[in-house]
Amino acid sequence: MNTVDFFSALKLIEAERGISVDYLAEKVKSAIIVALKRDYGGNEIVFCDIDVANQSFRVFVRKNVVEEIENEHTDMLVEDAKKLDKSAKAGEFIDIDLNVDNFGRIVAQTAKHVIRAGIKEAENSKILAEFEDKKQQLLSAKVTRVDPRNNAVTVEIGKNEAVLPRGEQLPEEFIREGDYIKIYVVDAKETEKGPKIYISRTHAGLVKCLFELEVPEIADGIIEVKSIAREAGSRTKMAVWSNDENIDPVGSCIGARGERVNKIVAELDGEKIDIVRWHEDPKAFIGEALSPANVLDVEIEEPVTTQNEDGEEVQEQRVCHVTVPDHQLSLAIGNRGQNVRLAAKLVGYKIDIKPESGFLQTDE
Repeated sequence: MNTVDFFSALKLIEAERGISVDYLAEKVKSAIIVALKRDYGGNEIVFCDIDVANQSFRVFVRKNVVEEIENEHTDMLVEDAKKLDKSAKAGEFIDIDLNVDNFGRIVAQTAKHVIRAGIKEAENSKILAEFEDKKQQLLSAKVTRVDPRNNAVTVEIGKNEAVLPRGEQLPEEFIREGDYIKIYVVDAKETEKGPKIYISRTHAGLVKCLFELEVPEIADGIIEVKSIAREAGSRTKMAVWSNDENIDPVGSCIGARGERVNKIVAELDGEKIDIVRWHEDPKAFIGEALSPANVLDVEIEEPVTTQNEDGEEVQEQRVCHVTVPDHQLSLAIGNRGQNVRLAAKLVGYKIDIKPESGFLQTDE
């Protein structure tokens, strides 16, 4: 085996793929040991040293020097050991160099296989590490392909690709090859087929990230997004709060003449966005969440705690009863119950709405 060519190949891979020579050398070393130890009964006596700095390649077996052989693979008689090392003594061990050229084909095949696998493994690790750092972030991606069968969109993010399934796209949006779109990185996981990047345009986190881009007060921590409820492509409710009493969190998110929020609405293909003020007092917060309807009264039921099959205490969903003016009942409920449904998700309560003149229960 030509060691010069071997190390040159490793350096070329490092330059082209950005994978460390030391990493690949370790992979080759481990594979050679596994391949050759079969010739020695599977005993752990085969060693391989690959010195990248000095471009040296050494493979050897370590045997016990004995008076009488018990295991032909691991033992060597004293007289035989002395032929290799005059100072060899019984009870010690001796390292016997193997001629790499004698098993050059094995090494070459092993190295080729391991380098190929090592490249794939290293690239997968790099992808996962890169996207682990980008989880819950907003990224710009170029559309490289739209599958005509299921409308799944393949996007290019830097040097990597990810698939945006149809279910993670806005219901009415039309995406074409060559478009640049904003996507939200939900997760990155190792699968049997390699790393998989989960991206979305329907996730509530996408809306939050868009506001962080458009509203400096959010990025600076002056305004905090407390909760978001979203029905992608249709409507979003977002609750915000400011730690500075001189800052209007709702007005800051809307912007002068609606400039800030309108940019986000345009990015989301016309999706409506309601921005409400978060309150520590749940009654006040529930009242805000049901806007644009006016709330006359909020009654909160005491939470009920039960036990599950394991004997653990479980608190049932919190419930509140809201009274609104008769003429605003349909406004509070919203089209097909959307307003109350989003408000319930925003505040974490099941909301029962009744008109001032009577009682009406709605499904959440």
